[in-house]
Amino acid sequence: MRVIFLGAPGTGKGTQAGYIAKKYGVPQISTGDILRKAVKDGTELGVKAKAIMEAGGLVSDDIMIELVEQRLSLHDCDNGYILDGFPRTLKQAQSLDEMLRNGKQIDAVIYFDVEEDDLVKRITSRRVCVQCGKTYNVITDPPPADNLCEVDGGEIIQRDDDKEETVRKRLKVYQESTSPLYQYYKARNKLYSIDASRAVKTVREAIIDLYKR
Repeated sequence: MRVIFLGAPGTGKGTQAGYIAKKYGVPQISTGDILRKAVKDGTELGVKAKAIMEAGGLVSDDIMIELVEQRLSLHDCDNGYILDGFPRTLKQAQSLDEMLRNGKQIDAVIYFDVEEDDLVKRITSRRVCVQCGKTYNVITDPPPADNLCEVDGGEIIQRDDDKEETVRKRLKVYQESTSPLYQYYKARNKLYSIDASRAVKTVREAIIDLYKR
């Protein structure tokens, strides 16, 4: 199956995408990973993207679409894939459909539905080791009492991106840019919404049920 995982930051779509991709033997395609690899490899698109990011700008839809198109052309995508974090805008969704017009179309879009206040609670509860990057959650997986990482003794902090004011701004931007996607795929009868506020295992089982349909 060719599936899009759609949802705001903190909904758990990346975690689920990794598990489902492994279970079904298909690649998990993250735009962040594609972008980092292109920059690291020094490809033509990577060089362009790096210059934009270093200037503090946002990588354009055109560059992201071309990067995704290149990735989907690889043979490991022949039997399906999971797009994690793409498309993010209506233009990207339309370009993706055009890209796949003469090939294998997207089969389903799984929308990870979580209330905003729940998302804020999830994200603001995250803590991270400044040295190794190990993540904790003050509610479900609290850090040691001395606030030092059990892996390497590094200090455990809350990232600025995980503070409430920043999180709410990010969610607002996300809703403004991606809410049209919800309607776009719903109108095409490809959208399946799941309650992603439930336990990880419960959400995973719901996704697997969709795959069996």
